[in-house]
Amino acid sequence: MKANSLLTIDAAINLLLGIPLMVVPTQIAQLLGFPIPEPAVYASILGAVLTGIGVALLIERYRDTIHMAGLGIGGAIAINIIGAVVLILWLLLGNLDMPVRGYIFLWAVAIVVMGISLVELPVRYRKE
Repeated sequence: MKANSLLTIDAAINLLLGIPLMVVPTQIAQLLGFPIPEPAVYASILGAVLTGIGVALLIERYRDTIHMAGLGIGGAIAINIIGAVVLILWLLLGNLDMPVRGYIFLWAVAIVVMGISLVELPVRYRKE
């Protein structure tokens, strides 16, 4: 798979997670079944960070067209692996109080985020 395609997929994942969490954090948490502290400022900030990462990935994807540099594959890999590992540690050790659908959703997020990184790693180090 080409780096540009991976940047687009990674950006989409971040935007799909980030925008709803940024705009309506409490409702998204309730819908997905995971705990959210009140006020919802931290969840909203997390959504903003994920959205920013998604936009930075798109800037990198289209850097030749818009003449700007964004977040490359190496940065995306680092963010994804660190985020997935922390989420997995919380799921395994955090004694979180949430319904099963919350665990299912968060495990799915961890697997998808780690998975995209495992696909991106060989692309990052491939000799062209």
